[in-house]
Amino acid sequence: MQLLVVGAGEMGRWFARHSGADAVAFADRDHGVAREAAAATNDATAVPLDTDERFDVVCVAVPMTAVPDVIAEHAAKATEAVVDVSGEMRDSVAALSTHAEGRERASFHPLFSASNAPGNLPVVVDSDGPTVDAIRESLSAAGNDVFETTPEEHDRAMETVQARAHTAVLAYALAAEEVDPRFQTNLSEPLDELVDRIAGNTPEVYAEIQDRFRGGDSVAEAARALSEADRETFLDLYEEAGR
Repeated sequence: MQLLVVGAGEMGRWFARHSGADAVAFADRDHGVAREAAAATNDATAVPLDTDERFDVVCVAVPMTAVPDVIAEHAAKATEAVVDVSGEMRDSVAALSTHAEGRERASFHPLFSASNAPGNLPVVVDSDGPTVDAIRESLSAAGNDVFETTPEEHDRAMETVQARAHTAVLAYALAAEEVDPRFQTNLSEPLDELVDRIAGNTPEVYAEIQDRFRGGDSVAEAARALSEADRETFLDLYEEAGR
């Protein structure tokens, strides 16, 4: 299988390593990044974004807001399948259906950074076939839990596991004051560890998630309700949280 990965960043390189491809080409708006990715990947080359070469599979691995346009631009370079690893499903799957007609199509979302792989890997299969099946099998063989979902189910889940979770952790980081480590509790210490995990990543990724998925406002509302609650109201909210 010959694979073109459009977007030679962390997740594009991860997909190239675990897709089962026999040969990989990277294309990126920064050609130097594509060359670096190719140098770090076996049997890989770097090609310009406007290449007229054709490949069995095109994988789009760019920021989620750019996915529809990138699919529109590069889907025709695939002879068998077009996939993406963007992080959202609604717009990605719609773009695949529009611009990759007649080809196998799937949208994958690794719920982890490449450095934390393997992990949970939801996929929306818009048009199945042997090439997408082979990619799924290869990703599963790498230790990932690949499971099917729908765009609606996926994006609704991301409102909680990403937008709300990130808002809660970052809000704690902004509100917390530095304390002697000896005062840490079984709750505060894991929260600090979560803050470190988020703060060590790329902020633009988190900004895109907050822009794309609702949920942050509800965390702010819940925090305000807790902070302003009298004793009885707080007890009610505490019990509700436990349910």
